[in-house]
Amino acid sequence: MEIKEIFYQFLTEETMVSAVPYGNGHINHTFLVQTQEGPGYILQKINTDIFSNTDELMENIVNVTSWLKKADPNRQCLTVIRTRSGRAYFTDPAGGKWRMYEYVKGARAYDMIAHVEDFGQIGLAFGEFQAMLSDFPAKTLHETIPDFHNTPKRYKAFEKALEEDVKQRAAEVTAEIAFLRERRGEMELPADRKLPLRVTHNDTKINNILLDEKTRKPVCVIDLDTVMPGLSIFDFGDAIRSGANTAEENEPDLSKVSLSLELYEIFTRGFIKGCGGRLTREELELLPMGAKIMTLECGMRFLTDYLQGDTYFHTSRAGENLDRCRNQFALAADMEKKWQEMCGIVSRCSTDSQTAK
Repeated sequence: MEIKEIFYQFLTEETMVSAVPYGNGHINHTFLVQTQEGPGYILQKINTDIFSNTDELMENIVNVTSWLKKADPNRQCLTVIRTRSGRAYFTDPAGGKWRMYEYVKGARAYDMIAHVEDFGQIGLAFGEFQAMLSDFPAKTLHETIPDFHNTPKRYKAFEKALEEDVKQRAAEVTAEIAFLRERRGEMELPADRKLPLRVTHNDTKINNILLDEKTRKPVCVIDLDTVMPGLSIFDFGDAIRSGANTAEENEPDLSKVSLSLELYEIFTRGFIKGCGGRLTREELELLPMGAKIMTLECGMRFLTDYLQGDTYFHTSRAGENLDRCRNQFALAADMEKKWQEMCGIVSRCSTDSQTAK
């Protein structure tokens, strides 16, 4: 089917003018549909290789967005457009799964932080996301990607890939193997630290927040495919891992890699403020650990994929996954050097947030 035919399967009386590829996402095929009557729509073909159960995926998204609308009717969030038969997605004759959202006008996502303050606004948005969903029954959500942040299971997959060594690459990564094995015990939460199960985004990169183009204030959280039950410290940690690194994720020059304490603090301040007192004392104390675990886990996943022949993560050059691995391990090592500062920042931001009340 052509895009135009697919568009008219959804519940709208508007007239399509054009449809063009949109955004920089690597998972779903996304199109911006312009219409004569309004700001338009986002039409997506869902990647069913990754998200195999479309019913559960869309049930999560519909339930979470409905809750967000009730939590704050004045705040914008993704709006799912139903099909003419009342479903949350459309299946084309070839079996392709399609969904459609209202286009959010006057806001955009950024792949790079242009202003330090933007990272604070992104932290605020992800914190408010936590706050608005703090009473949502997280256990009712489906796991769209099972064991996504199950770090012990990821470690077992790494050891299995190392044992099999299908591409004969283990000999060249002995330093990385040793680095990871030395920190195996740091990739699990202590047994005596109990954290509440929450609704988590699980992909808290900066480009999953729409900022107002004029005010640079957060408008809404997007890319809800990985919204699942999880831990708040991992949402915090993944944002720090991806946003507070002074280098690009695939930067091979490790001298450029470090944790920006300035970015770390501004995100932490925004995140804690946005959470509005919903985080427990233990969650606050373990925010730095969340950052380190997510960094180690991501580096481990890159290393595992490298050992397996680069079958999961898209690469544009030879050795890119190994560079990504080394980059993340260098970032984790820098976190270790700055650990006291990281913990002090969380403590200070927590205190300031309480005082502000």
